[in-house]
Amino acid sequence: MTVPDPRPNRPQAPIDIDLLRTFLAIAETTSFSKAAERVFRTPSAVSMQMKKLEDLLGAAVFTRDSRSVALTPEGELLVGYARRILALSNEMMARFVMPDVEGTVRLGAADDHGERLLPLVLTRFAQTHPNVAVDVVIENSDQLQPRFERGDLDVVIHTARPDSALPADSTVLMEEQLVWAGLKGGCAWEREPLPVSMWEEGCAWRANAVQALAEMGREFRIAYMSAHTAAQRAALHSDLAVAPLPASCVQPPLICLGERQGLPKLGTYQSRMRVRPDAGECSRAVADHVLGCYQAIESGDLQCA
Repeated sequence: MTVPDPRPNRPQAPIDIDLLRTFLAIAETTSFSKAAERVFRTPSAVSMQMKKLEDLLGAAVFTRDSRSVALTPEGELLVGYARRILALSNEMMARFVMPDVEGTVRLGAADDHGERLLPLVLTRFAQTHPNVAVDVVIENSDQLQPRFERGDLDVVIHTARPDSALPADSTVLMEEQLVWAGLKGGCAWEREPLPVSMWEEGCAWRANAVQALAEMGREFRIAYMSAHTAAQRAALHSDLAVAPLPASCVQPPLICLGERQGLPKLGTYQSRMRVRPDAGECSRAVADHVLGCYQAIESGDLQCA
């Protein structure tokens, strides 16, 4: 005997994409007030949006108290869907609305982004915006920030620790796990003090590694220092040192090292983007495209080097 479904058989209401954009802003900032600044709404309007979203879904997406906001299991599931939907929306708008945009955008990016991600992102952008020239500057994240503040750059992609302040003009592109990397079959991790390959002061990866080693009480020395990822990898390939790297950067002949090698666990770091408040149409087009590509990369719909 078939038990009838007690739920009414009625068409499902479509989800307003603005609700998903606000939802992601809250998920990334863990704050209704900070999210409100990002989406240019009042906190009360943001709360009303989330109530509407939860009513449409029939599930709570956040748990909240007087101090913090956290995703529920349903909210964590929704993050993936929301990022994919927004990525497709951004791509659609770029193809059909922005083709006639023309001009020049000054884009600054940290070295790891410039090597692994930007070639893919900018190649795809050129296909939909052939009349927009993007002038790229590759520097350390700490060097990019003053240039952005002075107005020398329109858009900046940089790295940061998750616990660092998130400016109102900043968007979290993605958050990645950091790991210790070394040469497969190498012995750099056995040496004392531990030889480490690091970036310059101000690098989020360096700060994370230094803090973790200090908390463990393991002595280390900076055996190789460069702001360029290619030079960092060369040191690892030669077994001169170990280094903190994003998990996605560890490719053969490198391997992930950890507690078995006497190395502490590392946390995560964030890739962030800042866009000038007075940014023009070209800069907004670049920023929207970058955001869409990073969301697609994080969801696995787009592969980077």
